[in-house]
Amino acid sequence: MKVFDYLDESNTTYSVSEHRPVFSAQVMAAEEHERGRYVAKPVVVKSEGKYIMCVLAAPHKVVYDKLRSYLGTQDVKLADEEEVRRLFPDCEEGAEPPFGCLYGLRTIMDKALEDDDHILFQAGTHDRAIHMKTADYLSLAAPEVADFAYRPSRES
Repeated sequence: MKVFDYLDESNTTYSVSEHRPVFSAQVMAAEEHERGRYVAKPVVVKSEGKYIMCVLAAPHKVVYDKLRSYLGTQDVKLADEEEVRRLFPDCEEGAEPPFGCLYGLRTIMDKALEDDDHILFQAGTHDRAIHMKTADYLSLAAPEVADFAYRPSRES
C-alpha cells in the first residue's frame, strides 16, 4: 500500500487498528469507538476532465453548489466506481486513504476537519484504520482547506 510507505518514509507517528470489514466511514467510526467527526472520508469528483479528492468528516455530505463555487466552475460531478477503481489500483474499492497526493490528485479538505486534534481513515482496506494527528495529516497531504460540506447539527 502506498499510504504505509509514504507515512513510514516521512517518519510520521501513526497507529493502525484492525476491525471487522466495514463499508462506510460512519460504520468505521462505530467500529473504532470514535465520533464520526474524526473519521476522514474521501469523495472523488471530476471537474473539467480532472479528478479531485474531497476529504470530509464521516457524517458530512458534499454540498456541490459550495464546491462548484470554490472551484469556479459548474462542471463538477461525482466520479463513478470504475473511475475510482482505476485511480486507486492498490486499494479496495471504497477504502481509499485521504492522500490525493499519492495518486496525483488535487486534494481539498473540508474546514470542519482542520481544528480536530486527530483523524482516522481507512488504510486502503475495509478492515484497517490509520490513526494520526490532524497536524501531521495536514503537513503530509497538504490539502487545500475550504468550506464545502453539509454538517448535521447533531453529529455522531
